[in-house]
Amino acid sequence: MGLIKEIVAQKDEFAAWRRAMHENPGIGFEESFAAELVETKLHEFGFDEVHTCVGKTGVVGVLRGKRASNRAIGLRADMDALPILEETGKVYASKTPGVMHACGHDGHTATLLAAASHMSRTRDFSGTVHFIFQPAEEGLGGALAMLNDGLFERFPCDRIYAYHNAPGLEFGHVYMRHGRAMAGSTFFTIKIQGKGGHAAMPAATIDPTQIASNIVLTAQSIVSRNLDTEEKGILSFTDVYAGTNSHNVIPDKATLKGCFRYFDAVVGNKMKDRFTAIIQSVANSYGGTSEVEYVDTFAPLVNDAEATDIAAAVAGNVVGKDKVHTDLPAMPGSEDFSFLMEKIPGNYLFVGAGPGASPHNPNYDFNDEIIPAAASYFCRLVETELA
Repeated sequence: MGLIKEIVAQKDEFAAWRRAMHENPGIGFEESFAAELVETKLHEFGFDEVHTCVGKTGVVGVLRGKRASNRAIGLRADMDALPILEETGKVYASKTPGVMHACGHDGHTATLLAAASHMSRTRDFSGTVHFIFQPAEEGLGGALAMLNDGLFERFPCDRIYAYHNAPGLEFGHVYMRHGRAMAGSTFFTIKIQGKGGHAAMPAATIDPTQIASNIVLTAQSIVSRNLDTEEKGILSFTDVYAGTNSHNVIPDKATLKGCFRYFDAVVGNKMKDRFTAIIQSVANSYGGTSEVEYVDTFAPLVNDAEATDIAAAVAGNVVGKDKVHTDLPAMPGSEDFSFLMEKIPGNYLFVGAGPGASPHNPNYDFNDEIIPAAASYFCRLVETELA
């Protein structure tokens, strides 16, 4: 099949949409520019239905094929940016200080719009396609917000698909794996209560910094000593705070933040249980108290076997079988598309973007050259699933 020539011919137009979104980013649930652009374009394309404010700022476009069928699939793109100060120096760099599209969600949205534009002209399929433009993927619960707003009750799907750009992987190649593909993640916040006092008289205090330090060290034993060798888990502390900006005051409190990563929810729960026990034990041993709050931010992302076989076959027809790799190692990063795939079987894959800064870097920029391949993949996927 190869790339769709009409999409290739319009690449510069699609890139212009992407760069407009890049200039006008919005963090989770504040993606007003992207959402309004999506809504406008879907109406211009002549979509059968356009629904806004799904999960606060999400947009869903409904497109029906030439032929009637009860089958339906979903295609999803994320729209949110990150709280990062851009350093790319691009002419289309972010106009919003401290916010930038540092993960390529502007490109994902432009890709899905490109596919929507083409499919609205051809409608060469049977059944219905739901084009899902999701807010707040970056740890703020956008997928859950759409689910809580009745996403799949209002827009039923037999399967659902999405992709992510991948700087550092070979340009134009497609990467995926069957089964567990990305990690689940739990964020934690620990609050430690001690007893402050003069640094010259530590015996009269309960030092929360000592408690915090020992928690950081002891908790690392969870992965090495409490998980079986075939169970994978990561524990990272990312923020440790205590004190009053003074050299001679032992503080009263300390706060620690961080996250777990795991590929199986059972492993995640095991890590939580052991972590809670360590926190309480260490704090008690020094005479302090502690409490911990958990937020399950991402579920493990598990690719459905049949959907992945379909995705691999379609991608092979678009970019060539020699450029499709189904043995990508499971990635410790997380993606809240996982919550959608807990409800509906689907596939999540990566399109290689070639050399470039990694996502979540102030010098990152989406490679517009992958839009034709990714959009062609979405269109061929629809034609295959809804033949």
